[in-house]
Amino acid sequence: MPIATVNPATGETLKTFEAIGGDGIEERIALARAAFVGQRTTGFADRARLLLRAATLLDEDADRIARTVTTEMGKPLTQARAEAAKCARAMRWYAAHAEQLLADEHPGPDDVRDAGAARVVVRYRPVGVVLAVMPWNFPLWQVVRFAAPALMAGNTALLKHASNVPQTALYLEDLFRRAGWPEGCFETLLIGSGAVEAVLRDDRVAAATLTGSEPAGRAVAAVAGDEVKKTVLELGGSDPYLVMPSADLERAVDTAVVARVQNNGQSCIAAKRFIVHADVYDAFCEGFTARMRALVVGDPMEETTEIGPLATEQGRTDLEALVEDALAHGARARCGAGRPDGHDRGWYYLPTVLTDVDARMRIHREEAFGPVATVYRAAGLDEALRIANDTPFGLSSNVWTRDEREMARCVRDLEAGGVFFNGMTASHPALPFGGVKRSGYGRELSGHGIREFCEVTTVWYGP
Repeated sequence: MPIATVNPATGETLKTFEAIGGDGIEERIALARAAFVGQRTTGFADRARLLLRAATLLDEDADRIARTVTTEMGKPLTQARAEAAKCARAMRWYAAHAEQLLADEHPGPDDVRDAGAARVVVRYRPVGVVLAVMPWNFPLWQVVRFAAPALMAGNTALLKHASNVPQTALYLEDLFRRAGWPEGCFETLLIGSGAVEAVLRDDRVAAATLTGSEPAGRAVAAVAGDEVKKTVLELGGSDPYLVMPSADLERAVDTAVVARVQNNGQSCIAAKRFIVHADVYDAFCEGFTARMRALVVGDPMEETTEIGPLATEQGRTDLEALVEDALAHGARARCGAGRPDGHDRGWYYLPTVLTDVDARMRIHREEAFGPVATVYRAAGLDEALRIANDTPFGLSSNVWTRDEREMARCVRDLEAGGVFFNGMTASHPALPFGGVKRSGYGRELSGHGIREFCEVTTVWYGP
């Protein structure tokens, strides 16, 4: 894929960029390593001051960078502004909490004596230069939720962003520099995916984090494993959304629409498979379909637009193939299942609801990255859980019920990194985020996330 800004609303290539070559890559790795040598000894207060300055600048830039994001990947402008604001809040959260999250730990006196020591301290130390391979769907948030904790921990960062959001990638590098972070603390690498392996194998790069597809995650994990380097992977998701008879059905339906079509349906944690108890199935389908059909599809720069174009032409082609396969095997399209009229340019796709989906269909097992929902009828909680877990992914899950026993079963039996009751999955800096199964490993955000790229060091003092 060329490194270029291609407006998904029109298909027009607006700006292209040359990938940096070997000398440019070497220069940036050297800068990142040199910056780490100094950064690892700075105090939390100094790092917090710089991160707070970055948050302030991002707030000031919010409308401008939101328009860049929308131009590059097509999300509605209102959502792009919200993404920028969320990033600024996360920066402030880590600036306020990092020192506490990474505070020295002191085992109890009995354990210290039993270990034959006078004193024991467990300390968190930064690992060094961390390579971040990031996707286009949340081009600000995906980066900031890694960069804010990594920088506060004393690491430095190399960003290899998706090739279709180069201006956003360069903006992020400039943001941290304007905030006063020393050169090398955050460097953007305008490189193709083929150049990632050499960067990761460089001895000066200590670890990597990747958010993206399962194949991309496998590739990075294989190289990192060969080099014995730490990785955190957040890969695909096909999150279930269970609706039981005790649910507030109107709220469940309204939230289901937002949960499915946020970011034009291009979110790993978007609810994708709606598993509804037979007692409320017909009512849910009626309300959900009506609301999906009524969504406003249009120019993502318009304030009233609810669904913009998909980010890439290939993404729409892949989504169309999944829907066509499902229909060919007997699925029913309650709405959508095609391109909207009046949008001859750009990569638009109608909000779609599919029912009568079964295991013969690709969409039953594969992630639908766009505004397409599948709805299943379940006779009871046992069947709902079986359908929910019948996927290689396990990122998050949503359950609508007022029954405490059903809640306990879901917490125990759902194979996912998160279980959200009576609401939709959302990421927040205070809450650990990540998946199980083929959705990846490791955690981002919270104390768990900031510690992923720290060395846990045991310091033992003899009597």
